Amino acid sequence: MISLNSIIFNGMDATQIDVQVQLATGFSKPEFNIIGLADRAVKESAERIRNVLSALNLSLPPKRLTVNLSPADVEKSGSHFDLPILCGILCAIGVLPENELSKYVILGEVGLNGAIVRTDAVLPASVWANNNGMGIICPATQGAEARWAGHTNILAPGHVMDLINHFKGIQILPLPTLDNQSDAAPEKTLDMAEVHGQEAAKRALEIAAAGGHAMLMVGPPGSGKTMLASRLPTIMPEMTAEEILETSIIYSIGGQLDNKSLMVKRPFRSVHHTSSPVALAGGGSDARPGEISLAHNGVLFLDELPEFNRATLEILRQPMESGQILISRAKRNATYPARFQLIAAMNPCPCGHLGNAALSCSKAPRCAEAYQNKISGPLLDRIDLHVDVDAVNPWEMKNDDNTPRETSAEIRARVVAARNRQIARQGMVNARLDGADLEKHAPLSDELTTFLNTAAEKMSMSARGYNRIKRLARTIADLRGAENIEMTDLAEALSYRPINRGKYGVKI
Repeated sequence: MISLNSIIFNGMDATQIDVQVQLATGFSKPEFNIIGLADRAVKESAERIRNVLSALNLSLPPKRLTVNLSPADVEKSGSHFDLPILCGILCAIGVLPENELSKYVILGEVGLNGAIVRTDAVLPASVWANNNGMGIICPATQGAEARWAGHTNILAPGHVMDLINHFKGIQILPLPTLDNQSDAAPEKTLDMAEVHGQEAAKRALEIAAAGGHAMLMVGPPGSGKTMLASRLPTIMPEMTAEEILETSIIYSIGGQLDNKSLMVKRPFRSVHHTSSPVALAGGGSDARPGEISLAHNGVLFLDELPEFNRATLEILRQPMESGQILISRAKRNATYPARFQLIAAMNPCPCGHLGNAALSCSKAPRCAEAYQNKISGPLLDRIDLHVDVDAVNPWEMKNDDNTPRETSAEIRARVVAARNRQIARQGMVNARLDGADLEKHAPLSDELTTFLNTAAEKMSMSARGYNRIKRLARTIADLRGAENIEMTDLAEALSYRPINRGKYGVKI
């Protein structure tokens, strides 16, 4: 019996798969069976492998060929089992050496002509193989991706014959090189200096970036909500090496990683309001990561928030608190990181012109309450900053005195300084402070406590909202470089909480 190694991922957790191949005598014609709870994509590999063997001028002997994917009680999915199964068969008929191949984790899909084509999860597979003292065999187009894990025992053949020639010593496969992207076309860079006016919204974005807080912008169409949100990553700190690797692994598992580079920039995922719950949370037959995991360590932007299905939005509540999402299915549970920064935008009413007598519809202001009530209170309570984004004054569109507007780099410098204070003080951003940590690192004087308690009572604030005000005030103080929270910090934090103005109110 031949035994080789492959791998599957259940969320971020890897499971080693033993690919066992056995030829049994006593049969007049070849039989090919794949067992071990394999899905349709895995079972279809039998036909692909038959065609590859034919392209290599090889044929299966008149024996029963059984491929067992162990452990048998774990569901196997994906076309990446093509290559390890094929290698097991080639070992069984004496073409490849089992003792050498058994030192590698093998994954890759094969074409009918023997070409080895790309597959998912090469980066995390390379990380796992490196940590477990094994080499990795993967498609040639993803050799650089495997190298990003710091691994050096990598074989990246483009064709099955390349692999055969390597082990026969005819042509040794070189170690894949990391691609140089200096010749790539430069991407269009966004900058906060391009935003005209909206100083209050820019200030709120700076606070959100500094403390990792969620934010909701409410304003009429064309006021610049999307423009502001898209520039949030430009004022956020650069990702750490650990964040880059973790984010890149998620994209690799989801099949969205560029083969030439890691995710070095913070993700910005703009989700359309027609997206399904599975698209947002993740799932499907193979439990792939959804948008909230693809936004991990970055920004999740939801435009036209009330237009989303309410059940879809409610998915956000648990991961916003815990920083991860559990996908439960009948045969598997998968957990993905989901520590994203939520930025949402919406019009105040369906027509978007509430408060403008010249443009608002005849149903205003009653339509506004029904429109805003599409978003549940518990979800709104998890959003730290609620900001009104008014229409831009036409006179602000022209800069007659050529006064330079503040750039993203200038704002980022303040954000980075505030983040560094938080990490040095408590080891995390302020948005994640809770319980004893919040009491320790965001203490209030008796005067400030009385002020906050009075405001919380008048605003009917929940305990969650109360704590979020303290976190927000702590971030505002950090932007000032202050050790303690002061009255101005607390007052500004309170200004970002929603105010209930009663029936047909224009505030959320």
